[in-house]
Amino acid sequence: MSVWTKDAIVDSARNEGVNFIRLMFTDLFGVIKNVEIPVSQLEKALNNDMMFDGSSIDGFARIQESDMHLHPDFSTWLVFPETKNGARIGRLICDVYKHGEPFEGDPRSNLRRIIKQMQDMGFSRMNLGPEPEFFLFRLDEEGLPTMKLNDNGGYFDFAPLDGAENCRRDIVIELEKLGMGVEAAHHESAPGQHEINFKYDEVLAACDKIQTFKLVVKTVARKHGLYATFMPKPIKGIAGSGMHCNISLFDQEGQNAFYNADDRLGLSSTAYQFMAGILHHVSDFTAIANPTVNSYKRLTRGHEAPVFVAWSPSNRSPLIRIPASRGMGTRIELRSVDPSANPYLALATILTAGLDGIKNKMVAPDSVECNIYTMTKQELEERNIRALPRSLQTALDNFNSSELMKNALGSHISTRFLDAKYQEFEEYRSSVHTWELKRYMSLL
Repeated sequence: MSVWTKDAIVDSARNEGVNFIRLMFTDLFGVIKNVEIPVSQLEKALNNDMMFDGSSIDGFARIQESDMHLHPDFSTWLVFPETKNGARIGRLICDVYKHGEPFEGDPRSNLRRIIKQMQDMGFSRMNLGPEPEFFLFRLDEEGLPTMKLNDNGGYFDFAPLDGAENCRRDIVIELEKLGMGVEAAHHESAPGQHEINFKYDEVLAACDKIQTFKLVVKTVARKHGLYATFMPKPIKGIAGSGMHCNISLFDQEGQNAFYNADDRLGLSSTAYQFMAGILHHVSDFTAIANPTVNSYKRLTRGHEAPVFVAWSPSNRSPLIRIPASRGMGTRIELRSVDPSANPYLALATILTAGLDGIKNKMVAPDSVECNIYTMTKQELEERNIRALPRSLQTALDNFNSSELMKNALGSHISTRFLDAKYQEFEEYRSSVHTWELKRYMSLL
């Protein structure tokens, strides 16, 4: 994370001609919120004196306990290169406090709590390299999103098949201006689908970058007459959007705790145990990593979406893949997470699952080298390969039965999340969908 002091932020705002400050935070469901203040109130904000009504934010607080404070994280200071009606905008990501203590319903503060547990186990940091994918749809004359894709491109295509080449480049330019360190950008396998990879970072900072990334992508897309969506499966019959998470742990000496040069695959016992913990608990945290009813339209056979709980050093069909880099670049790639997830909550549960594997010295199952999608039901059973939950309701039931996962989010977040998501699934279950009308209206 960057090192900023209060005085340095005030000087930066003055030198950059900043007019307004966005004090940003994330609600329970991953939606970015902000309180915008004039620059004259910056020092007040930096002194943690900015208040807001927490009862107005989904999943936060009841009306009788609504007064909350925003505590800016100085390391997140940046000035957006764009102007808003001629004004320069600064940004600070905040932790939410109540009565002088971190608010138990704040996803970012909760991730800090799990990071502290990791550090108490002797690890200095967890690095996260996310790979969020998204679709671009055309806007109509009123600026509303349509279901019309802007191109017919495929994997690694370029113009004229890739109709969003210029939009994607402008997104990269904006991200680079913000210091995001973009590594690659390309058209994904489905028409209208794209991926932009930015450099890994410490897990909390990486989650901040995911939220900033989503904001930039949506903003730039609109300037091109397009709508960017991180919905996992907007169109039937083509690939859905994932957010693969590349994860590694580091010891107190700054060495990669997942690397062991003497192992056949170059993996340490810590790596195997961490991976075993994820494989053991993944069905219990799937509701957090894949939190919408639409998420489970992506988690089906085909289009390389992971469906089965297994791992491989190279095969891309299992849940976990081990990328080829070794040494400081040794990592595991968890492929089930999708971009509708609240990154702070998802990584809190993933980290908790991995640490539980280390604490209990869990043993990872044998790797799977063949294409799991082609295996029969009998072959899967013989290898003890189980499937991920097939619906949000099943995933919620699994999460609700796991004390470890509920503890990873704390009582407040777990209770509010379950209540909201069970209600969401019931609304979905009781709705009459277009497929039903086409299937049954004229038949029955």
